[in-house]
Amino acid sequence: MKLFSHDFRDGDILPLRHVFNGMGYTGSNISPHLAWEDVPAQTKSFVITCYDPDAPTGSGWWHWIVANLPAGCRELPQGAGSGLAQVPHPAIQTRTDFGKAGYGGAAPPQGERHRYIFTVHALDTDRIEVDEGASGAMVGFNVHFHSLASASLTALFS
Repeated sequence: MKLFSHDFRDGDILPLRHVFNGMGYTGSNISPHLAWEDVPAQTKSFVITCYDPDAPTGSGWWHWIVANLPAGCRELPQGAGSGLAQVPHPAIQTRTDFGKAGYGGAAPPQGERHRYIFTVHALDTDRIEVDEGASGAMVGFNVHFHSLASASLTALFS
């Protein structure tokens, strides 16, 4: 599988439009465009995540989770996690570590450089049993048992 974006390339600095608006930052908090290809033939759904493993929490920080994307979906437009574009039915966005569903942009503590890992997971099931209140860990637990393949893009921000 391959994951790519019109907004940044692997290893790039995350553009300010994708940075959080709060916690000392004045970004636009708009989710990036993501697209994927070369998926396994037996794929029945997808999950997208954005995770910061460098957050000083002991457990990282979940910035975005989209579960139950249909098998025919190959892209999310810029703003899909921010209410500016549609997330394909029957997909849902689940709770991030900001405390609510939807995209929450980069917001590392001042002076720190963090990695923001966007991942698409191809699954062997039509849907995982989660709702909008599910945590990133709960989604990850369910993905673990149904994963066929995954691909990631990492952006940096400080």
